[in-house]
Amino acid sequence: MGGLADDYDRHDALGLAGLIRAGEVSAAEVLEEALARADALNPRINAIVRRLDDRARRAVADGVPDSPFAGVPFLFKDLYAFEAGVPAGNGSRFWEGFTAPVDSTYVARCRAAGLVAFGRTATSEEGISISTESLATGPTRNPWDLGRTAGGSSGGAAAAVAAGILPMAHATDGGGSIRIPAAQCGLFGLKPSRGRNPMGPFVGEGWAGLAASHVVSRSVRDSAAMLDATAGPEVGDPYHAPVPARPFLAEVGADPGRLRVALHLDGLDGLPLDPENRRAVEAAGRLLEDLGHHVEEARPEIDAAALNRAIMVIVAANAWNTLAARSADLGREPDGHGYERATREIAAAGRTLTAPEYAASVTAFHRAGRAFGRFFERYDALVSTTLRRPPFPLGTLRPDETGAEEFGRQCHAEMPVTHFFNMTGCPAMSVPLHWTPDGLPVGVHVGAAYGREDTLFRLAGQLEAACPWRDRRPKP
Repeated sequence: MGGLADDYDRHDALGLAGLIRAGEVSAAEVLEEALARADALNPRINAIVRRLDDRARRAVADGVPDSPFAGVPFLFKDLYAFEAGVPAGNGSRFWEGFTAPVDSTYVARCRAAGLVAFGRTATSEEGISISTESLATGPTRNPWDLGRTAGGSSGGAAAAVAAGILPMAHATDGGGSIRIPAAQCGLFGLKPSRGRNPMGPFVGEGWAGLAASHVVSRSVRDSAAMLDATAGPEVGDPYHAPVPARPFLAEVGADPGRLRVALHLDGLDGLPLDPENRRAVEAAGRLLEDLGHHVEEARPEIDAAALNRAIMVIVAANAWNTLAARSADLGREPDGHGYERATREIAAAGRTLTAPEYAASVTAFHRAGRAFGRFFERYDALVSTTLRRPPFPLGTLRPDETGAEEFGRQCHAEMPVTHFFNMTGCPAMSVPLHWTPDGLPVGVHVGAAYGREDTLFRLAGQLEAACPWRDRRPKP
């Protein structure tokens, strides 16, 4: 080690861009460091499922734009983040042979920010499972314990960043898929407000507004700067989040003031947390009080069971829509051949749903959004843990063998809070503040009112300064 390797470890994405801009290293040298790390580390963790080395080298040789992340290596999640001319597998054997016709709007904005993509990361099939271990690409392993899940569905992205292959990677979140792998891998992960980042060019929203794109990262400021680079509507978007008063990067390090913080020591579904996760919430509450915030136990009142049913309706209807469209492109019957059992059954259930059931599910989301809106008139932040328990062993969830109804129940049993923020559209983040006695990360979940990423970035910056985590790395 030494030289560039030390600089690469020491700096976040903005820091690497600064070195490149100052001429201390070249973008080509930084890319080769990332590729060498992928060669060395990926065989152990299976985070990257497609390498694009030559494409990345050509991009550097052609010259990267003078942008915030100019020359910084990057990875896109292999789930509908289309790169023109690049196969997109979506974690499924069903998508074998598909090549993206154009760049997604989000991908184009990442390129404009100067990021250099050199591969695509593993995801669960169609992004449905909260553990990344599909039949198509195999299990992605948590760098903190290779026998445990890296989370899902952005498990490949989180594992790659946690292992040290790169400082930041693209991720998406339709029910927790940014925050869950961030929590499992000891990273920072923020899900933006509904409509903050564009979903184009083919759709205006994903999963009826549940889905959002952003990143997992080591530092809070990388996440903020990335949101500055990608946020904002594109022409024809059905809606967009409120325009922030100033850049999100300016919020990191700004004084959050004395926040009104609500803490809940069990899940929003009313079910208990693992004792280790409960300790993480309690410790976070003490830290927030020490930082001068007002902390008390409170939570919004929601019908968790009804909302869990509603989200399954939305996911199933969209799964059938995807299955039917892909099957039509292939010129075959939409029988679900190539899908894992749970995905196939979820899509089949979507085919039988009625329009009133779909409409009622969207109404349930909006009702929950009203409840969250009223709650956040009284509180600035809602704190819990991201998951019910610490990272669980690979093989705990088996969508290849488990039926849709049981698989949905198993996933919801692990998820005490994340998906409710997708249903309401409110922003939320997982912050790596806690580790178990045997060294496994436990993410602390913090949510805020719709459109208030500024509050979250200010608080996250304060927590990062008070309880630094960037130098805490898994053993090689």
